[in-house]
Amino acid sequence: MPSRTGGGGVTADELPIGRRVARWRVRRQMTQQMLADRLRRSKSWVDKVERGVRPLDRYSVIQELAQVLRIDPELLLDRHRPPVTAGPLDGVDDVRAALARYDIPQAPVQTVDELRGLVGHAWLSFQHAHYPQLVRVLPGLLDAVQGARCAELLVPAYRITSSLLVKLGEADLGWLAADRAMSVANGDPVRSATAAVAVGQALRALGRERLALAATLAAAERLAVDRRRPPGEWAVRGTLLLQAALAAAGSGDGRRADELTDRAAGIAARLRGYDDAHRTGFGPVAVELARVVAAVERGDAGAAVRRHPAIVRRAAWRLLPAECRGAYLVDVARAYLQLGDVRGAARALVDAESVAPAEVRCRPSARTVIAEVARAHPAPAGVARLAALVGLTR
Repeated sequence: MPSRTGGGGVTADELPIGRRVARWRVRRQMTQQMLADRLRRSKSWVDKVERGVRPLDRYSVIQELAQVLRIDPELLLDRHRPPVTAGPLDGVDDVRAALARYDIPQAPVQTVDELRGLVGHAWLSFQHAHYPQLVRVLPGLLDAVQGARCAELLVPAYRITSSLLVKLGEADLGWLAADRAMSVANGDPVRSATAAVAVGQALRALGRERLALAATLAAAERLAVDRRRPPGEWAVRGTLLLQAALAAAGSGDGRRADELTDRAAGIAARLRGYDDAHRTGFGPVAVELARVVAAVERGDAGAAVRRHPAIVRRAAWRLLPAECRGAYLVDVARAYLQLGDVRGAARALVDAESVAPAEVRCRPSARTVIAEVARAHPAPAGVARLAALVGLTR
């Protein structure tokens, strides 16, 4: 079978992201200057991106490029999706060992800029739901950034670690990583606020909704003191309010959840095209997703299912990270299950697996939903396949 290679013998799927940008730009019949103008950046910036001189390590920038090029961000990130294993991932013990180290590693051989790039790529792996790859690289990354002793690197590295561990059902370990992020933030209000997002997620996963509500709400209020803060920092505040809303919903306080979500919606309405430097993914669509998930958490599946179709029809839906879309669709499957709609739950699970395979195959919470749907007689075909794939029996 002929390979899709260019002169250098690299397949189309193996092209660096910069060359993918160039390829799609040419397909859209755009010059570098035209692309630069639409992005409101310089031609030099576009040229450096395409040559690989300037790394693309922020999902928000990749989203912006994809929107201008009229493609899905995944086409720029990773056209050849690597195989995803089913079930628990190997490597969590290595992450645990890295977190358990109290001896400070030797200073890394990489520069701060190089480490910043590694942390950025780890974020992309997480947002693209490449969990098997991420769990393998995290121990080395944690050792490296701990050796650098730099809060700018440590806080996001611990946040990534916490978020991944929570997804993999290791909430206690995720809480430890989130607490480390808070500790190394050294009282910096913005870094502490971003760390509090991870704290809230971990506490909710542990079933400590009231503690999560208190932690995230307090962090949000501390960040609100100066109204001259840049948009990216307001996005952090909005994210904290959404985490607080989900915690309130989980503790049975639906009115408080609605109030907090409305406050987050007010922030989202004022933000347009900000640089998502703190990796929140916050915006109007994130608010709508939170409304659905909050409804599921408080047992109002009917409201969740009514809101869901309008969300996935929005153009901004496809610009959300794969991790976010996959996790949301698993929550939607839970809503359909609450209503007794097995086929609706099956459709949501199959959609989630098509968007982010690891989100469905590697997360214990998703496996639980698959098992519930697979108990139907007969089990929907798509879920029967998923159940077999992850080793579940009916």
